[in-house]
Amino acid sequence: MLRSLHIRDFVIVDQAEIPFAPGFTVFSGETGAGKSILIDALSLALGARGDASAIRDGAPRADISAVFEPPASLQTWLQEHEFTSDDDLILRRVIDAQGRSRSFINGLPVTLSQLRELGEQLVDIHGQHAHQSLLKAANQRELLDTQGGHLPLARQVQQAWQQWQQAEKSLATALANDATLQAEREQLEWQVTELEQLGLQENEWETLSNNHNRLAHAQALLDGATQTLAALDNDNGQGSAMQALNAAAHAISQQLRHDSHLQSIYDAIESARISTVEAVSDLNSYLDKLELEPEKLAHAEQRLSTLFEAARKFKTEPHDLPALFQGLVQQLHNSQAAADTDALTQQRDAAAAQYQSQAELLSKARHKTSKKLSQQVTAAMQDLAMQGGSFKVNLSNCPPGAGGNEAIEFLVAGHAGTSPKPLAKVASGGELARISLALSVIASQAARVPTLIFDEVDTGVGGAVAEVVGKLLRELGDRHQVLCVTHLPQVAARGAHHYEVKKSSTRSGTLSQIEALNDEERVHEIARMLGGLKITDTTRRHAREMLAGAG
Repeated sequence: MLRSLHIRDFVIVDQAEIPFAPGFTVFSGETGAGKSILIDALSLALGARGDASAIRDGAPRADISAVFEPPASLQTWLQEHEFTSDDDLILRRVIDAQGRSRSFINGLPVTLSQLRELGEQLVDIHGQHAHQSLLKAANQRELLDTQGGHLPLARQVQQAWQQWQQAEKSLATALANDATLQAEREQLEWQVTELEQLGLQENEWETLSNNHNRLAHAQALLDGATQTLAALDNDNGQGSAMQALNAAAHAISQQLRHDSHLQSIYDAIESARISTVEAVSDLNSYLDKLELEPEKLAHAEQRLSTLFEAARKFKTEPHDLPALFQGLVQQLHNSQAAADTDALTQQRDAAAAQYQSQAELLSKARHKTSKKLSQQVTAAMQDLAMQGGSFKVNLSNCPPGAGGNEAIEFLVAGHAGTSPKPLAKVASGGELARISLALSVIASQAARVPTLIFDEVDTGVGGAVAEVVGKLLRELGDRHQVLCVTHLPQVAARGAHHYEVKKSSTRSGTLSQIEALNDEERVHEIARMLGGLKITDTTRRHAREMLAGAG
């Protein structure tokens, strides 16, 4: 349930804090006072699109917060998204002068899609132009699926249709391009065979280059290592580094008895001597293994030449040949799969069967819902000054499509004895508005959201019909929290709570204010709605009678 709405610097509202209660709440006011601004502000807090035009002139930003009592059905969603909601659930939206928007849930920044996803589970808004959108076939289909609770199944049918069409497209492409694909396959097969015969190994070029470099300079390496070994340690021990280090270590060790400060110098010489011993050992091992291998050198040169020639042929670098080979193998696999028309035909048939299975389930669900909805709306029409009229949700077979196997059309007969015809062709503006209202109320009775908003959906009705409309909304308020922006006194009188929206002019511009009305103020407002600018004792008396009759 919506507990309160806080508005700051939105359109012509500088600041407003509106508390809400359960039941049926109405908003009234003169034309242009800003009644629908409240709905627009709440819509922004629920994730609707907004820009800098929503900011009040001269203000740096618009700031809107809606506080809800979270229903138990939302606890799973809140936990999955790591939000806490002990008592209040606060949805906030801020839009600055550059049009940048920020969204928050319980003080934590969120994406607009998250705000919208949560808002859809809290509030259902029926706009004042709902009766116009009712003329579109897509909206009629969505309303039927929403009422029947089979929107998820309808989405599955849409996805199955898309998969079927993609499979159909793949098969058609394979059949149409068979010759081209065959030539492409042959080219890929030749390339894969060529590279496969090379027996490429991962990182082979780098390893081969290093080995070739070593083999090609084997004599120089042998000479250099021998000279280095002689400098470090030779057979006669004369003039070598090892001889010098041994002599230095012996000399400094004799002096340690007289001065301990020489210890670090001795340690350094000893460390150098040990390192030299290790280097001599390693060089001896290296020389034992190092050989002149002309056959291996020739083999390495031949392999390098082969790889270089292959790289030139395939217009790539030698070290990229293994990756090129793997890529060509994958392309060949894809090409072979694309050309497998038998497999593609099986995939197409399977996708078509999956679609038909889902579409048949949807058709059964729609037929069941259409009968019930037709009966409910027909019954409501009798109370909305359309006695003898009837409403029918007509389902007719059509070629398979994303929306299923049937075309959905709302038919109406405004009077007894006439055949139902398409809504767009026979319903007058007033009739269309009343049918739309009946659909909205009937659909909302099954709604799972706690708060329902009707923004001047009573446009086009009046008199006794308006009283029925008010009664319907009041009854709906027994099951949901219902907010209604209205210009009809018959509807306003049915409200359990009443707010008046006023517009005033100040030096800084035009401002809109929202005030809760007490009993006497409600009498005055209902009288204004009945009699216009001139309020007489008669209109006041009539207003009191309406309020008393509404309970």
